[in-house]
Amino acid sequence: MPSQTEALGFLVADLARMMRRAVKSRLGEDPLTYAQARALVYLSRQEGIRQVDLAEQLEIQPITLGRLVDHLAEGGLVERRADPVDRRAYRLFLTPAAAPRLAAILQVVAAVRSEALRGIDAGEAARLIEGLQRIRINLGAVREPSRTPTAAER
Repeated sequence: MPSQTEALGFLVADLARMMRRAVKSRLGEDPLTYAQARALVYLSRQEGIRQVDLAEQLEIQPITLGRLVDHLAEGGLVERRADPVDRRAYRLFLTPAAAPRLAAILQVVAAVRSEALRGIDAGEAARLIEGLQRIRINLGAVREPSRTPTAAER
């Protein structure tokens, strides 16, 4: 029986922390923070995403993402465009200047991934990733328990 520290949740959390630390250290002299680099990677996967939706995906408050995007925009890496459907919202896009920075970030991520998977054959690595993706899907399907709205919410 695995010890408490080897339980799935603890193991996944430890791996995430260790990989985050490795990426941070390898970004080295890049002036981007880890949070900014992470936002660029997520944005590259869904260019044109609404700012509030990106904040939700990154699990940070919209105001926090707003400041983060301000810095990326000041650096010429991201631009905000008004949402054509919702005048209160902005959609985010990478600028051409973001491409080399994103490539460098992805190179660091690939090196860390390679180091993390050292000694694991390709088939085993594929099964591991498939299993983790299945867990993500399973947990994504979990809904908050239903509750009755309070009088103040009605």
